Amino acid sequence: MFKTVRPSSSLHSAVVILELIYHATVRSIRQQHGNAVVALGLNILTVIIMVMAFYLFFTVLGLKSVKLRGDFLLFMMSGIFLYITHIKSVSAIVGSEGPASPMMQHAPMNTAISITSAAIGALYIQTLSLIIVLFVYHVVFKPITIYQPAYAYGMVLLAWFTGVGVGLVLLALKPWFPTFVKLFTTIYQRANMIASGKMFVVNMLPPTMYNMFAWNPLFHNIDQARGYVFINYFPHKTSLMYPIYIGICLVVLGLIGEFYTRRHASLSWDARR
Repeated sequence: MFKTVRPSSSLHSAVVILELIYHATVRSIRQQHGNAVVALGLNILTVIIMVMAFYLFFTVLGLKSVKLRGDFLLFMMSGIFLYITHIKSVSAIVGSEGPASPMMQHAPMNTAISITSAAIGALYIQTLSLIIVLFVYHVVFKPITIYQPAYAYGMVLLAWFTGVGVGLVLLALKPWFPTFVKLFTTIYQRANMIASGKMFVVNMLPPTMYNMFAWNPLFHNIDQARGYVFINYFPHKTSLMYPIYIGICLVVLGLIGEFYTRRHASLSWDARR
């Protein structure tokens, strides 16, 4: 009764795929809430609550003086935005439609489109949240100056990219080890509250503490971002290329694993669990 129209050309095929990605992205955004504005508001509220919690934490412990020469809230937001972008990307990819999902029965839907739409949806929400929060803070509370805004946003994209890489690896493992992936995702998100180093000025860390966090690409990512946000801060201990290389490796491994898993996927996998 229903027929799938075959694309008449490569251009037509590309348009069909882009249209499908657009609609799948809208669907992934609305999964958080039926109203897209409310979904955006909830994400902004999460950022504000986290910023205020860390602000009170630093104030009560008297650590506000241990910071960069610049706006203290901007210092915290530069870390919190990248942290939230990273973990939301991981959650979005892990929670995307798998090969055994009923959505995959509707041609030309496939897992590549599902993963792409989940990643774009996460980046879209985080970018809007970043712009709105910084705009309101700049206009209502205190004017701010970002040294190199384009490069600073590039660090947001890098945090998103590494999050996509981690999410792809976990997504490939999810059908095989669902309980482990769920537990590991939760632990990874909680551990990065500290391991991301968003509360520290890396140049001031002693070698023992630096060695505890140096394995984490998000740690390098946040410190490099602060070099582009503040004119008087120069990251000396972290590397820009490290999170890029780690992100590329994770994406490649995740895509290989997802391809292998997709070939062995079955609707009956969960029957024995």
